[in-house]
Amino acid sequence: MRKKLIAGNWKMNNTPAEAKALINSALPLLKGAACDVAMCVPAVDLAIASELLSGSGVMLGAQNMHWASAGAYTGELSAAMLLAVGASCVILGHSERRQYFAETDETVGKKTRAALAAGLLPVVCVGELKEERLGGQTDKVVTRQTRVALDGLTSEQTISLVVAYEPVWAIGTGLVATDEQANETIGVIRSVIKDMFGESTANAVRILYGGSMNAANAAGLLAQPEIDGGLIGGASLKANDFAAIVKAAS
Repeated sequence: MRKKLIAGNWKMNNTPAEAKALINSALPLLKGAACDVAMCVPAVDLAIASELLSGSGVMLGAQNMHWASAGAYTGELSAAMLLAVGASCVILGHSERRQYFAETDETVGKKTRAALAAGLLPVVCVGELKEERLGGQTDKVVTRQTRVALDGLTSEQTISLVVAYEPVWAIGTGLVATDEQANETIGVIRSVIKDMFGESTANAVRILYGGSMNAANAAGLLAQPEIDGGLIGGASLKANDFAAIVKAAS
């Protein structure tokens, strides 16, 4: 059985003081969770979040990293920097990074390999645009993105990462893929992994759904056999809502 993971993606929200308040409100509600839980916070919040999450069982995550170990990459963070501040996972290739900051399938793959080499848990995002969904291109798009992101990895490395299916049209829009749509597309992603690495690897990899999952719709999505958790945006900014999703996954 794949253990479910609920990862909160705070995006560009919360000063360190606000992060402290949110974490202090959320942690008592998350005690006893039977799933894995992560909070992926902005860079300025990593230090305070690391301090507050220490010993809680909640993983600390970052929202991006560079593939190089060091160098002239102004504004970027390396895997070693994330590890040094206490992060254990990192979101890679989020659609907002692809849309606004020129991330490509190839750079996502380079970051994935760098994160794995450093011992971080990559949460690798894939997903189609609205016009691609309407044009019947969903399977083609997620297949390409998954293949490039995982290219060159071993089965052991692949088992050590998480994939998040995020239909771009459902992120921050209030639109949500139906339970069946999400399950079907995650099944496609799993079949790609099976083709690349074999059935046992595909059956071991956790694939999350991300795209306006909230306290009201989480139970239905998480009941689907292919969905192993959620990458949570807006609902992760409200302690009660995030805890309700964790409870649904538990």
